[in-house]
Amino acid sequence: MKNEVWGRVKGHLLEEIGQNNFSNWIEPLELTQIEDGTARFSVPTSFMANWVSRNFSDTILAHLKAANSGASRVSFDVIANRPAPVKEAAGAQTAKAAPAPSRPAEAAPQQRAPLPGAPLDARFTFDNFVVGKPNELAHAAARRVAEGGPVTFNPLFLYGGVGLGKTHLMHAIAHEIQARSPELRVLYLSAEQFMYRFVQALRDKQMIDFKQIFRSVDVLMVDDVQFIAGKDSTQEEFFHTFNALVDQNKQIIISADRAPGEIKDLEDRIKSRLQCGLVVDLHPTDYELRLGVLQTKAENYRAQYPDLVFADGVLEFLAHRITTNVRVLEGALMRLFAFASLVGREITLEMTQECLADILKASERKVTIEEIQRKVAEHYSIRLSDMIGPKRVRSIARPRQVAMYLSKQMTSRSLPEIGRRFGGRDHTTVMHGVKRIEELKSADSQIADDLELLRRMLEA
Repeated sequence: MKNEVWGRVKGHLLEEIGQNNFSNWIEPLELTQIEDGTARFSVPTSFMANWVSRNFSDTILAHLKAANSGASRVSFDVIANRPAPVKEAAGAQTAKAAPAPSRPAEAAPQQRAPLPGAPLDARFTFDNFVVGKPNELAHAAARRVAEGGPVTFNPLFLYGGVGLGKTHLMHAIAHEIQARSPELRVLYLSAEQFMYRFVQALRDKQMIDFKQIFRSVDVLMVDDVQFIAGKDSTQEEFFHTFNALVDQNKQIIISADRAPGEIKDLEDRIKSRLQCGLVVDLHPTDYELRLGVLQTKAENYRAQYPDLVFADGVLEFLAHRITTNVRVLEGALMRLFAFASLVGREITLEMTQECLADILKASERKVTIEEIQRKVAEHYSIRLSDMIGPKRVRSIARPRQVAMYLSKQMTSRSLPEIGRRFGGRDHTTVMHGVKRIEELKSADSQIADDLELLRRMLEA
């Protein structure tokens, strides 16, 4: 009876958590009994018992209840003489060499154990990653690593602020490698999870298992590595794991919120190792990239809700107003779609401003026209007094137009008010200046580069 119940439950679990997690963590479980409301499972190691208990016990129990098993709680017992499973997740490589006949049974933990990685988000693929100027180098480097073949740069280090796409690219690399080379062992986890596994292994006296697992992978991916800064023992183990994998010519991909040299309390020897590969910065998003992300997401939503209608200018408005990061932008669009689908209304600019009032207020640009004028004057080496003065020579008029354009894009000030801040000029003069820079940035790469650099300095 219990085997039939567990067989049905495993089928549901496979659908819910995916083949990778199922093969690693569910398949090795053996339901031994259901008695007094407790479903008892045997597992081969305490490491696996702790991991399954923390991450899957609620899900397992929910399906057991749905199957009318009579279980109201679950328990995981380590069976000391049960060998660790050799079977691995889809995409994991099994040990090829047969054990020597004289090898004692206690050596079973040395077999390649399931990888204790974090689950991958199915949405984070290269197909769903919107490429623009701020992230094109990071995207190209991630693609190169994901294609496999000889290790070109090791490690690949991706860094940037929140919501700029680091984690998306990490997941995309893992998905692509597993699709191209399913025999490779790919381990993705956060630096916090790495530290937790390390501390747990120390506490449970399982450091041999820990080292064997982390040093037997083909690709190691560690997200938010700045988390281990200042944690001496974890840094020590990370350093040795890093070196062991590099010596085996295994690929390492790391992400952080800043460049290696800027991570405070990170050991110099680790900074040096991280800087020996390719270090790529994901820049803050520009208008074109934000609009591209919105357009891609909007098309996906329209496929689900074909009756929803967008008024002209809504996406452009959001791309201009919400500049913090892509995550906030996507959240705003999701809320807008949910609201529109519930009330059955067209998504107009007015409705957008009402529905997203709090997000728009929080995203309101803090840059002032005076700051813009100072930065532009410094960049073009002209006097601030000349920028707001009457001179119309090209060497001054062009920076003035750049400053007007940035004032229009980065502040909520009206054209007449911008004109007053530029020496009392008429709003039509500002409009002409903005339009001229719009035209030039498409045709003149120097103007486009100047605008991007100035925007980044002002948003920093």
